[in-house]
Amino acid sequence: MRNGFVQNCAMNTDVLTALVAFAFVTSITPGPNNLMLMASGANFGFRRTVPHMLGVGLGFVFMLVVLGAGLVQVFDAFPQAYTVLKVCSVAYLLYLAWKIANAAPPQAADRAGTPITFLQAALFQWVNPKAWAMALTAVSVYAPTQSLGAIAAVAAVFGAINLPTVSSWTVLGQQMRRVLTSPRRLRVFNIVMALLLVASLYPVLLP
Repeated sequence: MRNGFVQNCAMNTDVLTALVAFAFVTSITPGPNNLMLMASGANFGFRRTVPHMLGVGLGFVFMLVVLGAGLVQVFDAFPQAYTVLKVCSVAYLLYLAWKIANAAPPQAADRAGTPITFLQAALFQWVNPKAWAMALTAVSVYAPTQSLGAIAAVAAVFGAINLPTVSSWTVLGQQMRRVLTSPRRLRVFNIVMALLLVASLYPVLLP
C-alpha cells in the first residue's frame, strides 16, 4: 500500500511538472497578449500598463475556471459557436492591430493616450485564439475529470506563472522605449508590432 501511495505521488509530481512547463512555455512565447503588452510598454511605460497585465493574468485564470466548469461541453454541443468566436477574434484583433499601428508618440501618449484597461484585457481573453488553445489544452490534458480540485490546481499554476511571464514583455517594451526616441522609429515599431499581431491570426484562420 505504501509503495502504491508513493507511486501515485510521483505520478502527481510528474503531471504537475509537465503542467508548469506547459504554462511557462505557452505564457512566455509570442502571442496576441504578449505582443500587445510589449507595444503598450513601449508606448505607455510599465506603470500605465499594469492594469493591462493584471487583466491578462486574472482574466485568463477566470477563463480556465469557467471552461473547466463545463463551458467546453456547451461548445461541443453547438459547433457553430466556434465559427462565431473565430469571426469575433479576427475582427477584434484587426481593430487592435490598427490601434497599435496608429499609436501616438510616447510624449503624446503620456498626455492623452489610453492603454487597455483591466476589464478590456480580461474580456479580450475570450476572443484571443492563443488563450483558447491554451485553456482548452490545459483543461482537457491536465484536468480531464474536470473536478473542482483539478481545475483549481490548473488555474493556480497558470495564475502563478502567467502574470510574471507576460509582464516580462511589458518590461521589454519599456526598455525599447529608450531606443524609440524619434516619432519615425516608434512609427516603424508600431507598424511591425501591428503586422505581427495580424500574423498571429494565421493559426485561427486555418481550416
